[in-house]
Amino acid sequence: MIELPFEYWNKLASHFILISVFLGGFSIAITANLLINQTEKRIFRIILMLATISSSGFLTAVFSMTKIFLATTKGAPMVVTQSELNTPRIIGFVCYIVGVFSLLTIIGLSGWTKSKSTGIFTTVVSIITLFLFFVAAVS
Repeated sequence: MIELPFEYWNKLASHFILISVFLGGFSIAITANLLINQTEKRIFRIILMLATISSSGFLTAVFSMTKIFLATTKGAPMVVTQSELNTPRIIGFVCYIVGVFSLLTIIGLSGWTKSKSTGIFTTVVSIITLFLFFVAAVS
């Protein structure tokens, strides 16, 4: 396995932080809106749970990537090795993926709160986005 230089991890972590903060804020806004919603429908409870999972995933990714960012910044007071960054890398990446999947599921379910045709549309868009996410990640 090729070990990536600290400069690369530093840039990668900063990008993950930016994306995760943005998407985490979006997920928290969904959570807040659903908490004040008085509807007791099952679909709203499921979306609320997914929004909470998404928010937690993105926030955990931010904290993990911040540790990598701080550890790999030039002039950092602590000396770290590649292996010491494995745990925050794995936790950060897994939590980021959990956040993305939860958010895509929210998008897919959101249309079902309005009508069957809107639900089908949002589900199809969510599946296409998930497919494109995998294609972009693999290529």
